[in-house]
Amino acid sequence: MTSETKLFPPAGDKAALEAGDVLTPRFGPDGTIACVTVDADSGQVLMVAYMNAESLALTIETGEGWYWSRSRGELWHKGATSGNVQKVVELLTDCDQDALVLRVRVEGAGATCHTGQVSCFYRRAPLGQKAAEGPVRLEQVGGERRFDPAEVYGHKH
Repeated sequence: MTSETKLFPPAGDKAALEAGDVLTPRFGPDGTIACVTVDADSGQVLMVAYMNAESLALTIETGEGWYWSRSRGELWHKGATSGNVQKVVELLTDCDQDALVLRVRVEGAGATCHTGQVSCFYRRAPLGQKAAEGPVRLEQVGGERRFDPAEVYGHKH
């Protein structure tokens, strides 16, 4: 029995999955589910990360953002090091329960990104550029950093 089925029941038929009242997340082959995290007040996308069954259960239980770090292969309590803990206001699942949205309020400096930015999405690629003619350039749109990563994490990110 996998950790998903220990913590969450398997998905039922399509009708139960789409209209039922039981959370039956459909984790991918790697045991994770995509999670888009947005600011509860502004709606700004703060980050996209992944959850496994344990981090999803911890998020529901504690009301704080927990994720599965695929790069580190470990649970990740967002803000545990930086103090920018995500307090969950609402957890949404999509129609077939294979993606999540967390609406959060960020404590501390109010920055979600490890770079000190409010959002991990602090650059944009202006449309109309021709990738075949050279590198697509990015523009900074995130405003000022809220903290210095070297001070918070002890090294530059």
